[in-house]
Amino acid sequence: MNSEAILEQERVEDIANTAAGTALQAPGSRRRRLLFLGLVAGTVAPAAFLMTHILPVTGMGPLLWGIFALFLLTFTWIAISFWTAAAGYVLRLLKRDPLSLRRVPAGVVPAGTVRLTGRRTAIVIPIYNEDPARVMRGAEAICHSLLATGQAAAFDLFLLSDSNDPDVIPEEERAVWALQGRLPAPCRTHYRRRLANSGRKAGNIAEFCQRWGGRYAYMIVLDADSVMEGPTLVELVRLMDANPGAGLIQTMPLPVRQESLFGRFQQFASALHGPMLATGLSFWQGSVGNYWGHNAIIRIRPFVEHCELPVLSGRPPLGGEILSHDFVEAALLRRGGWDVWLLPDLPGSYEELPGNLVDYARRDRRWSQGNLQHLRLLRTTGLHPVSRMHFLFGALAYLASLFWLLMLGTASAAAVAAYKLHVPGTDSLAHASTPLYAPLAYVLLAVTVVLLLLPKLFGIALALGREPERFGGPARLVIGGLLETLFSVLIAPLMMAFHSLFVGAVALGRNVSWTSQSREGRVVSWSESWQRTGLFVLAGLVWGAVVAWGAPGFFWWLSPVFAGLLLSPVLVRVSGSRRAGCWLRERGLLLAPSELAPTTALAALGRLESSAAAAQERPGAGDAAGTPVTWLEDHRARRGMSSNRERNTPRHVAEGEREDAYHNP
Repeated sequence: MNSEAILEQERVEDIANTAAGTALQAPGSRRRRLLFLGLVAGTVAPAAFLMTHILPVTGMGPLLWGIFALFLLTFTWIAISFWTAAAGYVLRLLKRDPLSLRRVPAGVVPAGTVRLTGRRTAIVIPIYNEDPARVMRGAEAICHSLLATGQAAAFDLFLLSDSNDPDVIPEEERAVWALQGRLPAPCRTHYRRRLANSGRKAGNIAEFCQRWGGRYAYMIVLDADSVMEGPTLVELVRLMDANPGAGLIQTMPLPVRQESLFGRFQQFASALHGPMLATGLSFWQGSVGNYWGHNAIIRIRPFVEHCELPVLSGRPPLGGEILSHDFVEAALLRRGGWDVWLLPDLPGSYEELPGNLVDYARRDRRWSQGNLQHLRLLRTTGLHPVSRMHFLFGALAYLASLFWLLMLGTASAAAVAAYKLHVPGTDSLAHASTPLYAPLAYVLLAVTVVLLLLPKLFGIALALGREPERFGGPARLVIGGLLETLFSVLIAPLMMAFHSLFVGAVALGRNVSWTSQSREGRVVSWSESWQRTGLFVLAGLVWGAVVAWGAPGFFWWLSPVFAGLLLSPVLVRVSGSRRAGCWLRERGLLLAPSELAPTTALAALGRLESSAAAAQERPGAGDAAGTPVTWLEDHRARRGMSSNRERNTPRHVAEGEREDAYHNP
């Protein structure tokens, strides 16, 4: 804790009684990390030993040495993921907090019993060419949930626009004015659009901090599709007040409101397995957690002082501005002496996802470039070792797919060389199908499958042992879990191909453009499906034919990979199907708790969208569209709004407002 944190302590003395017992701490963090790394090493070492007997090191040629090296890299990544899930499973089974290791309390402190003091907290929502109606409905739902807590006066909502689409901007401004007219006091909403959106989202947030950050102690950063419950917002502020050394607290956002087949699979899997995985992460991260870019509360002063992003030398994609700013900001906060916490048990934090495999992969393309840029920061002075691990693991999330593909391709080449060409140094691979070596290969395959699938069973077991009704009942929970596992296996080769392609594109110097994210489910046309995956189908056909001809015994080992590649267009096409998603929901499958028991904000958002849909269906609903209203005309037209609107009038958000900054008049 630095001197600034000590000064912050004085500001929260009047909240000490309310905040008693909420100090965030992770005793024995160093021992936890050593235990975690020891378990990973203890899992990889026997697997490596088995591999040396399947591919004897004596007389191994370059191909087999390549297989062995790639196997070590990929199996290490599998072991890391497994033991993270296992730690989360044990802690949630025992109902232990991953940080303190104490029994998990019954719930958060009721928001109505908390009195927030000090400066207000800013809720900031960056926008970039989003659907204005959806953004405003989400913001309105959050505000209504916040009003129900009685603590709305302690928050200000900022809509920070970087939109530059001339068709979106007028709609966005009208939607903001409509929102401001609907919200009662004491809700305060502000809107600002930058004329030059330098720095992308990170620059948007930084500009807010520079202009208005001095008015607020904290900011809660949300995405345009985020929803957060009022009690959760209040609890985050309370926890920051109670922990003056905390620079950032990250929640676990769960996907909600998914209609497409792919979206429903992701929503179900995240609700079932996400909290468990986040618990495992929180256990070994301790106070050196990560930031996921949204659904988190940040202490503004240290953020401004420590989190100025470096510009990497060289040209994009590996140089220039850092795309994945969140990991870096968390690392810089921790380097500055501030704690970064992940709280997986804090409920009421939600987000939405791309609704099909193409849009999901498009988002991953941007993330892959940003995460690979992080490798250049590994040698930055002063970073905590765990922060370096976050950088490395983030890059491995995409590099692992390339390593898998290279390993399978190298193994295929070695098998063909051994069976057909009798190339020296590959004979040992041919022995893998003989009675002497086949058992070892099957053992290693079985171990790998267990490490990959056992976390799925962990999540199902936890839900069955607690509240299976939250997922539609025990039978539907198990069936949904099996369907989700099967779907994950089917799309794994496709995602491996996408990620390998992305890493290759970065290596070839192809930069990604900054575009708005697709958040609505859509059916991908057959033409687009083939355009996106035709290369994968061709590669699967050629690869499978060569292996079937040259090493028929090895073909069956790779048949799941070939099947996934050949089915790529079909998987992409059906992934965006709302009909398939609705069919499963009507039969009670892939249900998530957010659907069966929607929280206050989610229920409010659903009502707002139903009202909007009903209004669109009324005869003459579009007759009032007329000529697009400019900001000035809209401003004048709303001079005579009701007294309810006048009560929603805050003071200016900054001295000397620029013409690109707007707020309630």
